[in-house]
Amino acid sequence: MSYTIALNFEDGVSRFITCGPSETVADAAYRQGINVPIDCRDGACGTCKCFAEAGQFVMGDYIEDALSDAEAKEGYVLTCQMRPKSDCVVLVPASSAVCNTKQVAYSTKIREVRRLSESTFSLVLEGSGLSKLGFLPGQYANVQVPGHDVHRAYSFSSTVKDGAVSFLIRNVPGGLMSGFLDGQAAPGMEMQLVGPLGSFYLRDIRRPVLMLAGGTGLAPFLAMLDRIVASGGSAHPIHLIYGVNTDRDVVEIDRLEAFASSLPNFTYAVCVVDAGSAQPRKGYVTQHIEPAQLNDGDVDIYLCGPPPMVEAVAGFLKERNVQSASFHYEKFAAST
Repeated sequence: MSYTIALNFEDGVSRFITCGPSETVADAAYRQGINVPIDCRDGACGTCKCFAEAGQFVMGDYIEDALSDAEAKEGYVLTCQMRPKSDCVVLVPASSAVCNTKQVAYSTKIREVRRLSESTFSLVLEGSGLSKLGFLPGQYANVQVPGHDVHRAYSFSSTVKDGAVSFLIRNVPGGLMSGFLDGQAAPGMEMQLVGPLGSFYLRDIRRPVLMLAGGTGLAPFLAMLDRIVASGGSAHPIHLIYGVNTDRDVVEIDRLEAFASSLPNFTYAVCVVDAGSAQPRKGYVTQHIEPAQLNDGDVDIYLCGPPPMVEAVAGFLKERNVQSASFHYEKFAAST
């Protein structure tokens, strides 16, 4: 048996390694060509100190100077003494370049491109190499615009299924990617993606979760919900508020309905800014956050949307003196 360890570097690059139950994370990383910081390998110097954000593990012998009791209680580890007992996520306080690793490029082909609405495309990419693509749900990839030496960042909107992965892409008038998807893209055309990247991803669910999505900021939550379904569901309530500008911008309701059917603790609400909307909830996301969903602060909040939305939610929480157990957010802006 082996476990999957996600190594997240401070420059946003993530790499996934396998680690046997009797192997240390540091040894597994070096075996797979990733030089995480290390000096002694004996738990004496503290050079390999990292933060274990998720997963179960045991620690070997080390001295107090290398890792204090207080640090260990907070979740810090020495990778030279860390042996996993489950899949884990480890934050490495060094850049991927320093650790002799880099972003991985994947050659893919278009399986499907669909216009979900005036404002949104769905892009599904497939390729044999995607079987090796590991990412934490919520992360993103840089996708190359065919015919141009430029990339655009898009969150994965699904986990890898049947050798394929999907994205929700905003239609930006005059945008390079939007123009390609609208007028040229066809099944079989080659596209390259690089990743995974980003510190916005689903952590272990230990309390109620509130997800706040704006527009195509829905994408990472679809990937998160995919993973939650695959892992057997959640013992804690999960509520998603999905906000858009007009009724024409509402997409992927069928998928949200499917998640609601398969996850007993999952609920969602759609709100539309346009006062003339046919949706029962009108206005901004912050107008539809209920006190019960904040659970007196014992809640993990995930937020993905344009900068004004992120700032509005942060202001909403501050005004109400809500200090959530954790608050993770991803801002995005349209690229031409």
